[in-house]
Amino acid sequence: MFVVKSIAGAGVGREQKKGVLIRPAGSKNDDIGLRFDSLLDVYKPDNQMESILIDKITQNNGKHHAVGAGTAFDVSAEWTDIQDDCGYTSVYLKVRYKDHAEGEYGFRFCGQLLGAGEPTWMIPGVFYKNNSFEQNTRKYPRYSRENVNSEKMMSNYWSFRSDRAALPAIFAWNDDVCGALCVEEQSAVGMTGVGFQREDGKTDIWINFPYREEPVTFVGEPVPDPADVTYYAFQPGEEVELHFKVYIGSPDLHSYDPFVRQMYKLHQQENDLNPWMGLQEAAEHTACGLYNWHYMPEHQILNETAAFDRELNNNVKGMGDRPHMHVGWVSGVPYAYALLKYGRKKDKKAYIDAAVGVLDNIASALAPSGLFWASWVLGKGWGTGWNPKSDWLQARTISEATLFMTRALSMEKERGVSHPSWEKAVRSNLDFAQTIQRNDGNLGSYYDCNSGTVEEWDGAAGILWIAALLEGYNFFQKEEYSKVADKAGDYYSKFILDEYIYGAPEDVHLTPTSEDAYNAVVAYVLLYEVSYDKKWLKLAVLAADWMMTFRWSYNLNFPDNTFLKQYDFRSRGADQASPSNQHLHNYGLFCVPEMLRLWNYTHDAYYLERTRDNLLCFLQFIARKDGDFNAYRGMVTERFYNTNCFQPKGMMLTLSHSWCVGLVLYACQEALPYAEDLKIDSYIES
Repeated sequence: MFVVKSIAGAGVGREQKKGVLIRPAGSKNDDIGLRFDSLLDVYKPDNQMESILIDKITQNNGKHHAVGAGTAFDVSAEWTDIQDDCGYTSVYLKVRYKDHAEGEYGFRFCGQLLGAGEPTWMIPGVFYKNNSFEQNTRKYPRYSRENVNSEKMMSNYWSFRSDRAALPAIFAWNDDVCGALCVEEQSAVGMTGVGFQREDGKTDIWINFPYREEPVTFVGEPVPDPADVTYYAFQPGEEVELHFKVYIGSPDLHSYDPFVRQMYKLHQQENDLNPWMGLQEAAEHTACGLYNWHYMPEHQILNETAAFDRELNNNVKGMGDRPHMHVGWVSGVPYAYALLKYGRKKDKKAYIDAAVGVLDNIASALAPSGLFWASWVLGKGWGTGWNPKSDWLQARTISEATLFMTRALSMEKERGVSHPSWEKAVRSNLDFAQTIQRNDGNLGSYYDCNSGTVEEWDGAAGILWIAALLEGYNFFQKEEYSKVADKAGDYYSKFILDEYIYGAPEDVHLTPTSEDAYNAVVAYVLLYEVSYDKKWLKLAVLAADWMMTFRWSYNLNFPDNTFLKQYDFRSRGADQASPSNQHLHNYGLFCVPEMLRLWNYTHDAYYLERTRDNLLCFLQFIARKDGDFNAYRGMVTERFYNTNCFQPKGMMLTLSHSWCVGLVLYACQEALPYAEDLKIDSYIES
């Protein structure tokens, strides 16, 4: 609800100035909502700031028109309430530069969130709540109201460039309301940005034109770069238009969802996709790539990485490749399963033998605790992976290996093939999970590799045990596994209801990630399929919606002459790995089958469309032949660089990863039964 109100200025004899208040629908409380005290804040390179106030505001045909004047700019604004699937306010600003000499300026459109309580933040894909804990081993931007230390990336305010965000929006909640601002990545004055601050009891959210990165710039390293503040050079008499949206929702932490869906609906119409091939062709190429470039027959492993440049790899004695294998997550069982499934379907003996060899190798190597070892490294053998302590095993890595080895067992059993060593290994891991479960249902995050003692209970790394236990229940018909999974489902629901799921990947300790969302979707869809209890379906829906905050709804504008620009890479459908690992990745393919089944259960086309986007996005950049984008046939990269993190925007990591190749192979096979609904071939033809 749009309201014009007078706002008292500061000091003795305070003047009244015009402001704008957007309240929740049906509310008459002027102390709840988003308040805008100025039309625009204008910055100069010397960091002087002038607020352009509203001189006059009128209403006509349901639209509000406002004008204001500053030293160097005249501003007119049009505010329009849009009542679509999700109500929001559309704002257009016309900004005219009236000085007689060229000048560099930056703008900020800022709103104050009114209401009681401390704020909670979300910038999709970039910032969730406080974003990290002080005990995190990985350092990246964190909200801290009291312990401000920008060199340690702890601050009570942050501004980010928009290309870091899956949706360039800033959401803020308090006890009474949610407020959000949303902008496009690019504007008439360059790339935009979003930010927030809590200071002196005030909660502010804003859009920057052009972007500012403050107080420091996160580049993927524990030591940040200095602030990155940009300006636009105005010519005398130049006029620009700026456009953005304002949203008001309830204090429910899930109230972002209607607005994210609405913005996706708009972006979907304007941002086309660019798949290079269909599901069948992609599966054929990636099966070839996984076998040729990642399978090491002498060690029976799937190499985690393979260098695009094979000449360089030969010159450095093969070390352009990484002769390591995790048993789950970035290599190992899931991708051996995908290769085995493809080999059986196509009667490719070489693929079958390779996949069985890898699975036999992993099944033969259990730690003293009875769990799978996490990883194998050339020259070192079996070990614990990339964990905070060298004798810890992490729940997600182990449970994912258990899940897919159980699926491999089921698939082979249907063909009349048994694998006793796989069965023994799976039972050992599932029995471990059953034994260590805490009374509240927690399955732990890190375990001592020798004793099996749970060393860390925090986080949701153990959530994927739910899926492994349920697949084990189906295969072994052991009721106890289902009971453990059910109890764990109740425990981990708190992470989903809190809209803050964290702890999945080994390499970003206790961090909210897109991978946490994938694991939650898989776990709760499987729980629903056992009992058809609607509480599990609701949790699967909530997890899927949170997952979509990591998924790009628009196509990034890559710089000219960069690799991704030259190949016309379309980012819609890609996911941000995490606020700590800011790059686009394809791990969302992990839950394609569960997302498609979730669409079937809910009849919500949004899940079909966004899963289709995910598939179509990663039907790009699969090497079609040797030399394609400087790779070899079937290679798939891990990283597409969307912003100034790790590498310049528009670059691509020139390594093929077994998990990236394997997940394309996995998802394409799992999606084939839904080919008619997905309409991927018709999209490519059009």
